[in-house]
Amino acid sequence: MKFRSIAVSDPRFERDNLRYITVKSDHLKGRGDISVFVPPGNDHQDLPIVILLHGVYGSHWAWTHLAGVHYQMQAGIDRGLLKPMVLVMPSDGLWGDGSGYMEHKVQNFEKWIMIDVINAVSQTIKETSDNSVLFIAGLSMGGFGALRLGAKYGNRFKAISGLSSITDARQMKDFAEEDFLTFLDENQEDLSVFETILKNRDTLPEIRFDCGVSDPLIMENRLLHKQLTEREIPHLYQEFSGSHEWPYWEENIMKTLLYFNEQL
Repeated sequence: MKFRSIAVSDPRFERDNLRYITVKSDHLKGRGDISVFVPPGNDHQDLPIVILLHGVYGSHWAWTHLAGVHYQMQAGIDRGLLKPMVLVMPSDGLWGDGSGYMEHKVQNFEKWIMIDVINAVSQTIKETSDNSVLFIAGLSMGGFGALRLGAKYGNRFKAISGLSSITDARQMKDFAEEDFLTFLDENQEDLSVFETILKNRDTLPEIRFDCGVSDPLIMENRLLHKQLTEREIPHLYQEFSGSHEWPYWEENIMKTLLYFNEQL
């Protein structure tokens, strides 16, 4: 896929192995930003790609500058706990308080992630290719995006993970100023993570999700766990101390990275 325009940061000015991409997207009707952590080394090829989706109010820099996820990845590699993986952290399209990574009436934020982001990375990051194994994870709204897109496109992903996830698009009303549902495409399907998983159960990747016991979304995550268990859909669900906040996500993102590492 060719882009009208794509800009990549100059390695001479990069820090902490972070690279930045800005690409013009037909699906966004404008430009979108992507932060990328590329493990150091000159002989990497076909590295696994971990797409990390941010939550409401955030952008492409949230995972690195609020949780230091790139430092955690590098430390895991240095300690022999993680195989080298490329972290791909796109903006959600910067619509309102959060796009939900869904198809809207005018812009398609689902295809921005599933087509544009993946293609932009494979075209500009030589350590990756079309043969790279794909993972996807996210927090809150990003957890919804990761679980929903991961299930809907299960043949694309090796494993998926959600942290403190919104489990149904209708829960966006508790976080976003906009009347989110009124902006979605009229033919929008898959508002529920559970219904999306159920509909695609024959092609599901490995699934995990976690939530803090003090999180306002804990009951929704427990319900999703109960629904999947009753339908005998394999998954890993975990609860930890903490609430809906960056200290929780900073502390627990490594569990997702280790889970993905186990699938390699």
